Amino acid sequence: MFTPGTPDPLRAVAAMLAAAALIAGTTILAKAIGQGVFGPALHPLQVSQGRFAFAVLGLAAAAAVLRPRIAHPALALHAARSVCGWAGVSLMFTAVVYIPLSDATAISFLNPVIGMILAIPLLGERVGPIRWSAAAIAFAGAVILLRPGGGVIQPGALFALAAALALGLEAVFIKRLTGREAPLQILIVNNAIGLAISTVAALFVWAAPTPAQWAALAGIGIAMVAAQALFIQAMRAADASFALPFFYTVLIFATLYDAAWFGNLPDAVSVAGAVVILAGALLLAWREGRLTRGGRITTSAGSRS
Repeated sequence: MFTPGTPDPLRAVAAMLAAAALIAGTTILAKAIGQGVFGPALHPLQVSQGRFAFAVLGLAAAAAVLRPRIAHPALALHAARSVCGWAGVSLMFTAVVYIPLSDATAISFLNPVIGMILAIPLLGERVGPIRWSAAAIAFAGAVILLRPGGGVIQPGALFALAAALALGLEAVFIKRLTGREAPLQILIVNNAIGLAISTVAALFVWAAPTPAQWAALAGIGIAMVAAQALFIQAMRAADASFALPFFYTVLIFATLYDAAWFGNLPDAVSVAGAVVILAGALLLAWREGRLTRGGRITTSAGSRS
């Protein structure tokens, strides 16, 4: 889905690691805002609106320099992608308020698997036994993290699962868009639509942010745009099968941030579930990479609005 650039494995690794660190940073900031670290807790819908607002400001600054030409955007596809992206981000920001960041992040890794499954009816793709096996492994890990044996499934885990579903559907729309529009145009149009959607939703829960909360919201928006740009650069500098596994280090960054800020350390169930999900996600990434080298188009494994 990305036009290859000059191969540069070291640049690809550095860019993907930086993207992972920034994405984990957005979720830890959202958790801090939602748990009242910077002032009275803000609703996740308002946090999501702040993410889109500052992302649009960052993209506007980039557009002022790069002066991209917005040519015939497929507005229906953009709208569908933006709704899914807004829902996924909002649900993820809700999930991290209630469960450890490592658990929410691990569950979010289901999104490429869900995207693969949805591509069957929506894009007419065929899925072989290896990719079905990867999906089964990843979903088994999600079941572990849902902790069904505990009697009550944590609502936060269900929010994270719903976020993965929304982001998986978003990946299908991204795939259709990238075949016809430039990456910067996609980012600009989608974030603009996302801002409109999130602003309407946030009106119902709006509360005046503190200065510290404004700064954190700005950090979320700018970090997300920077992460998206770095992800694209990493995918241009190396094969997907090489670059994508490094994206999953977001789980390591999320665990470190959560431990440092909130003192949350993953328990044995969290570690087991995360390892199983990662195994499935990495198997899928490996298989997608082989299909890409064979000349077939694949669904993005790193989508994150």
